[in-house]
Amino acid sequence: MRQTAYDYIIIGAGSAGSILANRLTENSKHTVLLLEAGPSDRALNPASLYVKMPAGFIKTIANPAVNWCFNTEATENTAGRAIMFPRGRVLGGSSAINGHLYVRGQPQDYDTWAQRGNRGWSYEDVLPYFKKSETRFDGDPEFRGTDGPLIVGDIHEKNPLNDSFIKGCQSMGIPFNSDYNGPKQEGVSYYQRNIHKGRRLNAGQAFLRPAMKRRNLVVETGASVHRIIFAGKKATGVRYAYHGSECEALAACEVILSAGSIGSPHILQLSGVGPGPLLAGLGIPVIHESPGIGQHLCDHYQTRVVYRIKPGSSLNQRARGPRLWAEIARWFVDGKGVVAFAPGHLGLFLKSNPDLENPDLQFLFSPASYAEGKIDALSDFPGMTCSAWQMRPESEGYVRAISPDPDKAPAINPNYLASKTDRDVLVAGLKMCRRMLETEPLAPWRIAEALPGTAVQSDDEWLDFARRNGGTVYHPTSTCRMGPDPQSVVDDQLRLHGIDRLRVVDASVMPTMVSANTNATTMMIAEKGADLIRAAAL
Repeated sequence: MRQTAYDYIIIGAGSAGSILANRLTENSKHTVLLLEAGPSDRALNPASLYVKMPAGFIKTIANPAVNWCFNTEATENTAGRAIMFPRGRVLGGSSAINGHLYVRGQPQDYDTWAQRGNRGWSYEDVLPYFKKSETRFDGDPEFRGTDGPLIVGDIHEKNPLNDSFIKGCQSMGIPFNSDYNGPKQEGVSYYQRNIHKGRRLNAGQAFLRPAMKRRNLVVETGASVHRIIFAGKKATGVRYAYHGSECEALAACEVILSAGSIGSPHILQLSGVGPGPLLAGLGIPVIHESPGIGQHLCDHYQTRVVYRIKPGSSLNQRARGPRLWAEIARWFVDGKGVVAFAPGHLGLFLKSNPDLENPDLQFLFSPASYAEGKIDALSDFPGMTCSAWQMRPESEGYVRAISPDPDKAPAINPNYLASKTDRDVLVAGLKMCRRMLETEPLAPWRIAEALPGTAVQSDDEWLDFARRNGGTVYHPTSTCRMGPDPQSVVDDQLRLHGIDRLRVVDASVMPTMVSANTNATTMMIAEKGADLIRAAAL
């Protein structure tokens, strides 16, 4: 067996792991091993091109070359359907296959974390870390970064349907918001994107690639972690498979789990750290009992309302046949055209009830439509789509190992729509989608509602439609949540309760779901986590 030794071992080269690898190797005296189960984002396969191409999202979302291609368990609230549950398996992780959107959430999200006993995680505390990561041209420097590695850009081409949708929203009293990541989230906005010069800018490209030039960083792709090694209650290293060989790496300082909200709890459970009854039932010796590991899985559940429209402005027509080849050629030349789009053009952050203090609904508008029941194929008719999801769902599920074999995927159940509040808020959001798509400024394009169709009117009918047609927004969190209570897994320094020299630094530590897409927050957690780790080494 090959054995090596480093100061730090990072498991997972996704959004968090890429940032950690960069920041921890800024000091040349620290050696770091970064392990990634997937391939390089520059591997010689078509998926590597799709990773670079923004519209390649459609081709990576179910592509096993760069994706774990998980599925959830089927439940009554999803009409007996298992939901496809993508997770990135490539340098850059899910930031290499996601929808590019950069959304931080509301200040109250982070103030809530601090109020739950997590010192140093209020909005005032974390704002500097958001700013540290990004460069936002023309942003308010009070809220936006100006010299970070991650470019946060704007849409390159404004479709007339987008302008009409905004006018329609304004006719309903919804204000236009030029920066939902600034002082106020509420309103309709153009989504900000991690796309620069027509290419996806994922965490691997922005943070990891520059760091890979340093001699004190070793990156191993195709490295599948089997378990963490312990000496008593101290993490000392990692056992993993690397190109068919079993390897062992020892960590002089710390082992850092950054495998995401599915991978991190699964690896802990396989290593003997987790709920005692679960581990005993699988025949895994218990190193440390931690009942919250794998619990409290939370995710956003979205449902789409789709309209048929007249030919002329829908992206569906530009993404078919000879026109698509012309668009691809244009992208290679100047980084523009239909393949340079993110899947969402406009975002809205609204209240399901006017008595609420802050928005609880997020929407996505696109001048395109997807095939019914699919997320990786456009429909064969010109269309426009508005989808909705509750930003702070109350429903919680789990991630559970089903076998001691690390190659067996865990059971994943976000328990979508288990809460009545979640059901009520989603139904309210879908009704708002219909109203927004029925405004007068969209009348010149509108033909008819394709999904769900005008026969759906009552709340029960809307809910049935959501159960049969909804799906993930790819935002799993909270399976190793941070806090001082018995169900929490890490403390406010991201150290695992009861275990020395082991931290979790990724979306799984979020104490509660943020009112946003989760990638921006995950990168903030990694920036702050890197500072916590470096401070402990002094």
